[in-house]
Amino acid sequence: MDTRSSTVDGVLARSARRSPDRVALLFSDRTWTYRELDDAVTRAAGFLMELGVGAGDRVATYGRNSDAYLLAFLSAARIGAVHVPINYALTGEELGYLVEQSGSRLLLIDPALAGPVDALPTQPQQVVPLRDAPGSLLDRARTGEIPELTATVADTDLVQLLYTSGTTSRPKGAMMTHRGLVHEYVSGVHSLAMSEDDRPLHAMPLYHSAGMQLFLMPYLMVGATNHLMEAPDIPEILRRIEADGIGAIFLAPTVWVPLVNHADFGTRDLTSLRKAFYGASIMPVPILNRLREALPALGVYNCFGQSEIGPLATVLQPEEHDERPDSCGRPVLFVELRVIDDEGQDVEPGGTGEVVYRSPQLCEGYWDKPEETAEAFRDGWFHSGDLVRIDEQGYITVVDRIKDVINTGGVLVASREVEDALYTHEAVAEVAVIGTPDDRWIEAVTAFVVQKTDVSADELIQHARGRLAGYKTPKNVHFIDELPRNQSGKLLKRVLRDQVPGS
Repeated sequence: MDTRSSTVDGVLARSARRSPDRVALLFSDRTWTYRELDDAVTRAAGFLMELGVGAGDRVATYGRNSDAYLLAFLSAARIGAVHVPINYALTGEELGYLVEQSGSRLLLIDPALAGPVDALPTQPQQVVPLRDAPGSLLDRARTGEIPELTATVADTDLVQLLYTSGTTSRPKGAMMTHRGLVHEYVSGVHSLAMSEDDRPLHAMPLYHSAGMQLFLMPYLMVGATNHLMEAPDIPEILRRIEADGIGAIFLAPTVWVPLVNHADFGTRDLTSLRKAFYGASIMPVPILNRLREALPALGVYNCFGQSEIGPLATVLQPEEHDERPDSCGRPVLFVELRVIDDEGQDVEPGGTGEVVYRSPQLCEGYWDKPEETAEAFRDGWFHSGDLVRIDEQGYITVVDRIKDVINTGGVLVASREVEDALYTHEAVAEVAVIGTPDDRWIEAVTAFVVQKTDVSADELIQHARGRLAGYKTPKNVHFIDELPRNQSGKLLKRVLRDQVPGS
């Protein structure tokens, strides 16, 4: 290994040398010290090599959160292989596409998820259990000799293909290097004030870049004791915060919303919680206000970015929420950004445009997609596709994805502004706003609402009219049981558009 390289598995190795006997991870009934976890990574890496995995080979992982899932990522990294995390909710053609498009030679799976894999028309080259089965990666990692690894890994090597969420098109595999992710870890530690004493709880899926790369890995970097849950079960999250004295947690707004509204939120002792992180989608301001009012000592951090940047680009600090509760902050340590108009010129303070980035955290491009790579990386910047507003101090506020801005009567409307207005109605549990085809208005502002209590469409329209300009007020309101989202919490507005005739 290059003596100057800093690899993602090296992050764990350094913590193991500093604090070998400190507890690194707790999952289910298993507890791992830093030394034990690092040794397990080496054993798992040796197992992968026995299976024929070498430098540059893709290793896909299809499973729920577990200690074995973390071992799969770090062991692939330790031998120079490329980890491919796959959303465990995907089945059929979507699952097959990711395995085939990535060219994965090995698929590690939770045995409980074997059914969708067995049903694939084209079987992966090699399928091995992650855990809960004889001969699993976890079994091989827990016991036995610690092998001497001969692999040479540089920090410029690829370590993961982070597939985009595919909210508007086919997922693309963002090619992440060790160097890019380690820079992102440092940005996260610095901007989120991560400490070895935080006692974080990890409940969001590790296949998603935020769960693994923004929280679990940086917390391993600083030597924290990490509590890991298989899935974000809301009553269990609240119980664990109280029982385990949890001090920090990241949840997507899609989990924060029902958590704050849950009956146990008002009865559990949550005073150990000192840091609350949110991101992955827009947090409704009314929900944020309820959270801060209930836990006044809580520091709340808004984390914004996308998979292609590791995924952290900006942070809004706790003390900045009072003046800018809807902002996502300013750039983190290793990120430079601009907000540009359609001609590529910087917008004036107060103006709206696309946010573009330069950063060592950025991916190398999209796996086997040269045209999409060239489109995203042009004029010396990475083009995010996010429409934001920037102020004189450099704080940005997300207006929308560029594709989600509504053109009604020739005037552009940000769906988020309409959503925030509707969230202030006590009968609204969740809401999403899109533009739907309209002969008169080009696009009509249309709301999809999940009700908390009974309410009529007319009542919600009148409520919005009292808070918004007339052209921003919804023309239509549809009631649905739940909003369509992917497993990382991102709203799938394309699914809502498909439900409206003529869209």
